Order: sequence, then C-alpha cells, then structure tokens
Amino acid sequence: MSDLDSSPETPRRPANVCWVLGEDRELAEAVAPAERQTAVQECTAREIHLPRGCWSAGQSDVTADGIGFLVLDGLLMRRIGIGGLYGAELLGRGDILRPWQGEDVQPSLPSVSAWTVLQPARLAVLDPRASRRLARYPPLTARLVARALERSRNLAINMTIVHHYRVETRLHMLFWHLADRWGRVRTDGVALPLRLTHSILADLVCARRSTVTGALSELKARGVLQGDSGEWLLIGEPPSELLGLDRVGVGARSRAID
Repeated sequence: MSDLDSSPETPRRPANVCWVLGEDRELAEAVAPAERQTAVQECTAREIHLPRGCWSAGQSDVTADGIGFLVLDGLLMRRIGIGGLYGAELLGRGDILRPWQGEDVQPSLPSVSAWTVLQPARLAVLDPRASRRLARYPPLTARLVARALERSRNLAINMTIVHHYRVETRLHMLFWHLADRWGRVRTDGVALPLRLTHSILADLVCARRSTVTGALSELKARGVLQGDSGEWLLIGEPPSELLGLDRVGVGARSRAID
C-alpha cells in the first residue's frame, strides 16, 4: 500500500475541488514520505471540466499571479498559425498551461492561436490560493518547473522530427515520440489511445492532410502501424532515426503492461 492510500478513511471533498497530489502521484512523490499524506490533504485546488471542441482559454478566470492549469485528464491541442501555415503541440496529463501568457504582447510576426480539446479534459486551477498551498512544500516547486521544461523539450524533439524530408518518416517518429508519454505496451505492440485525425497529424508534422493520408497508408502497408483516428497500434521497434533523440524508448514512465 502506498503512502497516499495509508489513511483508513479519506474525507469527502467538495464538488469541483480536487486533491492535486492525490491526482498526480509523481508530484506527490516529491514530498518526503513523513509529510506526504498531510500534503495530499492540504494541496487542494478547484477543477474545471472541458468538453470536446474549441476552448476559449483566454477567457479563463485564473489571474496572472497563479501558476496556471495542471492537466489531470484528457488531451488538448494548441495550434499556431503564421502566414497561413500552421504548427501544433499536444498537451495532456501532467502538463502545465498558462494560455493567457504572452497574449497581450504584440509580436513582430503576427500570429493566430487556438486551443482545441481533443478528448474531454479535467484541469486543476492553480490560482494564487492553490499556489500558496503548494508552496508549503518546496520540492513541489522544483517538480512543477521541471514539468514546464519538459514541455519545451518535447517541442524541441517535435521540431527535429519535422525537419525530416519524408512525411512517412515524420509520422512514424511522431507516433513513437507520443508513445513515450501516452503509450501502453501490449503483447502485440504499443497502443496509443489518442484521437488524432489526419488534419491534426498534418499540423503536428507540418504537412498537407492528403499527404498524411498517403503516408499513413504506407506505414500500414509496411506493417508498422495499425488503427486510425481513435486508437493506434505501433508494431515493431522505433525507427532508427529516433536513436539520437532523448526519452524515446520502451522504458517510459507512463507506459504499463496490459
């Protein structure tokens, strides 16, 4: 039994309030075992539920003084466009979001941005009150900063992927990169339960949707990919192009044997 489960009776929490460390075990593990159960009970935050579809993130009621949002469940996409060309990033469980940051600054390159909830999401609102509760346990600050840096590392890897000439290679690499976070190892391969349409994949690999459709067909014909849109199955080993990238491999912390 873990430290988080050691309490014989868990108090009921108010509606729309979550125990942040109870939801995110990796954050909880940053706290010393002797303090962990107390920290779980003290570090509460409001939670919001987002249905699938467009999200007007800039209209959220979190003040700039708060940390932001912590994704507890679900999948979101941030899409950025400059001069009619678009790129995107996927964000899911464990990611820290500050969607209002930088929106009030006029950039040299005019751009448009939009948020879409791809799978119904649940977010912890780390407003100033919740931030003060978390600040009682200094190791949590380091862990949250690490989360923000991890997001930048993931973006850097994605930038490397889109430099490859063949779209088929980009997609194959992207799937394995995403599997490092959200994949589940099965006896027949690595399952990736993400709702990714061909249009979304096109934004992620900087290609046309029709080109992505053809590249997916090639990967399936080679026997390294199965499924479509709702759940994907990666078969075999990661492509050799991934060997030089960080954190890509079967040993990811988020995977589990079914």
